[in-house]
Amino acid sequence: MEPPHDAAPANRPSRGGDRPSSPARRQAEPRGAAPRDGAPRPSPNRPSAHRGPASGDGPRRPASAGHPAAARIDQVRSALGEILQWAGPADQVLSRWFREHPRLGGRDRGDVAEAVYDVLRHLRRYRHVAEGGRGAATRRLAILGLAATLGADALRPALADDEADWLERVGAIAPESLPREVRLSVPDWLAEALAIEPDSDALFEALNRAAPLDIRVNPMKAERDAVLAELRAADGAPRAEPTPYSPFGIRLQGRPALNRWQRFTDGSIEVQDEGSQLLALLVAPRRGEMVIDFCAGAGGKTLLLGALMRSTGRLYAFDVSQARLARLKPRLARSGLSNVVPVVIANENDPRVKRLARKAHRVLVDAPCSGVGTLRRNPDLKWRQSPESVSDLCLTQRNILAAAARCVAPGGRLVYATCSVLRVENEDQVEHFLATHPDFELLPAGDILAERAAPPGLAGPYLKLRPDVHGSDGFFAAALQRRLSPAPAQAAQAAVALPEPDAEQAQDEPGPGADLLSEPLDSTDGDLQA
Repeated sequence: MEPPHDAAPANRPSRGGDRPSSPARRQAEPRGAAPRDGAPRPSPNRPSAHRGPASGDGPRRPASAGHPAAARIDQVRSALGEILQWAGPADQVLSRWFREHPRLGGRDRGDVAEAVYDVLRHLRRYRHVAEGGRGAATRRLAILGLAATLGADALRPALADDEADWLERVGAIAPESLPREVRLSVPDWLAEALAIEPDSDALFEALNRAAPLDIRVNPMKAERDAVLAELRAADGAPRAEPTPYSPFGIRLQGRPALNRWQRFTDGSIEVQDEGSQLLALLVAPRRGEMVIDFCAGAGGKTLLLGALMRSTGRLYAFDVSQARLARLKPRLARSGLSNVVPVVIANENDPRVKRLARKAHRVLVDAPCSGVGTLRRNPDLKWRQSPESVSDLCLTQRNILAAAARCVAPGGRLVYATCSVLRVENEDQVEHFLATHPDFELLPAGDILAERAAPPGLAGPYLKLRPDVHGSDGFFAAALQRRLSPAPAQAAQAAVALPEPDAEQAQDEPGPGADLLSEPLDSTDGDLQA
């Protein structure tokens, strides 16, 4: 049975891989012992004492309510009961569930979160095989999730004999015997949408695996080689490797407590997926420029943009959510940047946006999207999204991109990006934009990235990242440039008003456009430390 992915539309469009993980999300990733396909771990040496007599040879053993595994099954079942209502993002619902169960320790929370996220990744397949069992559906799902993350042997003392027999039958099912959409655990609409992508099965399999943790070095405060050396020298530190494309990234295995590390608290590192780092490098801001991060969210890309500008010029961080921008505040304080101006806007047509018409050297639009490229971290999105919600998002993206384009100066750069791998949100949007905005042209993303990063083998003009190919979340980006061809008089005046950036501009000197938003703003930067 296919999960009711259209029962509740996604109410939190994804904005990329740069948001610091919530406690629930950090706990959610398996520790590496489960099979990649999420199937319950086999146990060829199951003790006969755990099984009880065969049917017809004596009484069947009931579940043992006193065993610790029984409590764990109940906990996962309870958490799933709330998450599968699809009332909100899974990480938020799980965090609330943990707050309602304060007596759970760190290991308890980790076990529950890992099992919950395993179920969300493989929900359609688990529901399919769970139809052959008895009892509450959420209990069967909880057993499957825990069997995949802790191992079937750890659960058997807490299972009734019929549950143990059912779990063994499930473990014997050959994945290739299942229908493709069930085996890959994807809704029909998503399987159809990505069927046009090369090797889509490998893409789905990668999206169903837990993601590693990518961090980014703050180039204002540290060098990657020095941070890597510290990590490798520390006792008990996770395995750390440089990211293959971004010169600032480090990939960690496991879930270390970064917030206890001095390098995190002093702003030397930030959590940011490598793909998100490459988006900022595609913008390629220079010192002294005016730059706009149009959908800044919690500001991961904003921080890297500001560091690439060496804290000069003016960097506006726009977002319609005050709560999201509030999460930028402590990160900005740690970063040491003084050129960032967070601004809460009403919508893409806010008067303060219009005041920047043809003024910005660079504009980044990391548009609200389906988040399909982040399913490794947010597996619930494939069940909470639907063709209708994606269609609504496409209209929003189109409107935001058109509004952001008005801010770009002649000769300036506009970068459109999503954390989606759906063509309707990516190539289709860029093609429509170019057809309706002849004053813009498409730039080759690979050539731009080659100036600062190791180019990830791009086959066309776009930046297209896949977890199965590049190891990052799924990302898309297009670099567009406003032509310098003759324009109407008002455009020419605006172009003249835009000063050429001074590479030696002092860090505390106001950049171009500093007075454009001089009237009082609904902004959070008044409380930030420089």
